[in-house]
Amino acid sequence: MTRVSPELEYEVHVDSVLSVSADVSFPSNGFPKYKIGPNNEIVEEPKPNPDSPPLKEVVAQETAQLAEQHKRLSVRDLASKFDKNLAAAAKLSDEAKLQETASLEGHVLLKKLRDALESLRGRMAGRHKEDVEKAISMVEALAVKLTQKEGELIQEKFEVKKLANFLKQASEDAKRLVNQERSFACAEIESARAVVQRFGEALEEEEKLAQTSGKQDVEKLVEEVQEARRIRMMHQPSKVMDMEHELRALRLHLREKSIISAKLQKELAMSKRAEESRLCVYQLEGTQTLGSCLRIRPRSNNAPDLSKSSIQWYRLSSEGEQKEVITGANKPIYAPEPLDVGKLLQADVISDTQTISVKTISTIEPAPGLTTHVQSLMRRSSTEFHVVISQMNGHDYPSHSVHVFHIGKTRMKLGRGWLTKTKESYSTSMQLCGVRGGGDAASKSLFWQARKGLSYVLTFESEKDRNAAIMIARKYALDCNVVLAGPDDQA
Repeated sequence: MTRVSPELEYEVHVDSVLSVSADVSFPSNGFPKYKIGPNNEIVEEPKPNPDSPPLKEVVAQETAQLAEQHKRLSVRDLASKFDKNLAAAAKLSDEAKLQETASLEGHVLLKKLRDALESLRGRMAGRHKEDVEKAISMVEALAVKLTQKEGELIQEKFEVKKLANFLKQASEDAKRLVNQERSFACAEIESARAVVQRFGEALEEEEKLAQTSGKQDVEKLVEEVQEARRIRMMHQPSKVMDMEHELRALRLHLREKSIISAKLQKELAMSKRAEESRLCVYQLEGTQTLGSCLRIRPRSNNAPDLSKSSIQWYRLSSEGEQKEVITGANKPIYAPEPLDVGKLLQADVISDTQTISVKTISTIEPAPGLTTHVQSLMRRSSTEFHVVISQMNGHDYPSHSVHVFHIGKTRMKLGRGWLTKTKESYSTSMQLCGVRGGGDAASKSLFWQARKGLSYVLTFESEKDRNAAIMIARKYALDCNVVLAGPDDQA
């Protein structure tokens, strides 16, 4: 059996004794020799007592005593280790008791089994009797082995009990050492209190001696004390934390005010545009969201005839500063596309005598649920849409059969059944945008220039499919370093 002996670990903690705080730099190595009296009067310096030891020697002596105190051995960890080892020994003792109980039960069972076999041997004859005698011999062998195991168990129990007594004695010794060290600590505390009292008396003495200094030294000391107070105020964590909390609250308040201000400015701009729209002879019909159609309608009878005027649509920034021409958008109807989201739309009606501008009151809002629909479609390797070819190379397409428009990660394909009509990889010559002509199906149609000399106008089943196809195609093309947009659109 392995004998466990306690391990004593001594850790000596030698901490360096900190010197006096250096926040204030005194002009000499000793304490100041002056102090301001009542009514700003300088008190005369008393004569020092030659019998008292110098302050430097007192400080050095107390420093040495504190350093010696830090070298004392703390036995709390030692006592806790002994307690842990004692608990482990108790656990081993419990296990030995369980094994002893199991051994006793084994003896009882073997005796009962041997008695049963002896009763059988008297009844059996021939070959069965020999088998019973073999079984009896095996039971006796098991009893011998069990007796041996029992002897080993008794030896182990003796060793465990001996170890437990040793650990218990060691734990009591450790507790006695803890009590002894506690008494030493109390004595050291009393000694430290005496040291503090002596320091206080020495400081009072030096304070009395500081009453005889001149005004010049007083002014310098006041400046140094003020600087020390300023440094101390800067290094107080509680005040700095309070200032940080206050600054954070001010920033949050300022952010809220900025958001409210931006919202009010936006509402003011919308109100101003609505007022301008009421004064205009034309108005825009339709919801200002992606998936709808905007139509120019005359507001009064004296408005110029739209059929005799030229129209041009523009894309403006939310502040109305940047203005971008939408090439090909020259009809009274325009269907916003994903590139128009967050922008203002303006239409100029140019007649023989004047140019009249009409614009949306607010920016184009995204379609509800479109982003989620696009994300679900992009999880597939390729996306398919059912379309009808409305135009090809600027001419009406005679057949209105349904085709399949494939949008892959590297190319796009248009086909019907097994027949592939067009299959092109993303390139700089490819263009894709919403249809910029008129018609009620403009919100469901897009313009696709597969390559130079080959273009289509495709009509989808719904406005959501049309806008989703534009967004997915532009995302895949951008991954291939290709920007898909309409003619003359700014990327």
